[in-house]
Amino acid sequence: DSLLIERLNNWSLPVLRVSLGIIFIWFGALKPFGDSPANEVITKTIYWFDPDIFIPILGFWEILIGICLLYTPLIRVGLFLLALQMPGTFLPLVLRPEICFIDAPFNLTLEGQYIIKNLVLIGAAMVVGGKLAPIKRVEN
Repeated sequence: DSLLIERLNNWSLPVLRVSLGIIFIWFGALKPFGDSPANEVITKTIYWFDPDIFIPILGFWEILIGICLLYTPLIRVGLFLLALQMPGTFLPLVLRPEICFIDAPFNLTLEGQYIIKNLVLIGAAMVVGGKLAPIKRVEN
């Protein structure tokens, strides 16, 4: 039991961070090529931006988040970019509920489930951020 807990303590955070990085790179890379299942939801929700411009920018933003999470010195930057991006992922729940719900508020469509799973990504990012060593300030 103690050995398992020790191993999990040693490996769980790096695995979580790398998993987050891979997910953001993967999902982000699909967007510019029109292969993301989220593209249609994004187009219908963020209708005030040209999707041919906005979706690739969002995809590259997500790739950047993933790269920052994989490269240890940039974790804080990645978490900041993630914090800016995540609220927007929930917009369809409010602006386009017909896309997200079969019967509101609990019976989600596949698109709604895709959006709600972002709660797990937010929680994982909070764990990664919560385990960072504080930045040491240089005193004069």
